[in-house]
Amino acid sequence: MSLALDAVAQDLLFREARTANTFTDEPVTDEQMQAIYDLVKYGPTAFNQTPLRITLVRSPEARERLVKHMAEGNAAKTSTAPLVAILSADNEFHEDFETLLPHFPQVKDMFFSERPVREGSALLNAALQAAYFIIGVRAAGLAAGPMTGADLAGIQKEFLDDDHTPLMIVNIGKPGEDAWFPRSPRLDYDAVVTTV
Repeated sequence: MSLALDAVAQDLLFREARTANTFTDEPVTDEQMQAIYDLVKYGPTAFNQTPLRITLVRSPEARERLVKHMAEGNAAKTSTAPLVAILSADNEFHEDFETLLPHFPQVKDMFFSERPVREGSALLNAALQAAYFIIGVRAAGLAAGPMTGADLAGIQKEFLDDDHTPLMIVNIGKPGEDAWFPRSPRLDYDAVVTTV
């Protein structure tokens, strides 16, 4: 066996994990979300910048405001998921370097003094953290339904501010009836990996 995780964990996180399209009505608790965050916060980012921000959409009023920005094929599942998270990139992440990089806080001015540089770095690193987040949801025994089919500019105006760029919406919960589409193929190792 080449992997340290046992086969059950591998299946839970990867092989059997799928993007859920329906969910049961079992709630997702704040304690579950805290446990997910407390796991995924350890995933690496450049300079430990951790720009991902998570907005949990719990109230019916907020859900209604969100659903109107979802693409037609994503609206129904977003309206019925037990919990929905808006994942965004904080373009002002550099303000936290004294906490996040106490041995090198001057990185704030050395590399991240200009907004376009921060935006590019925040987008890349928050997307990386979003992948950790999806794995964390799976580790909690829940299913994630990540989606970018939405009016992200509208979601930014509705829920965020100019300093936060929305990346995706993630429906979260226990998978419901007929939750899965057939799994699409994946590329083989030799089609992806080269050695130089």
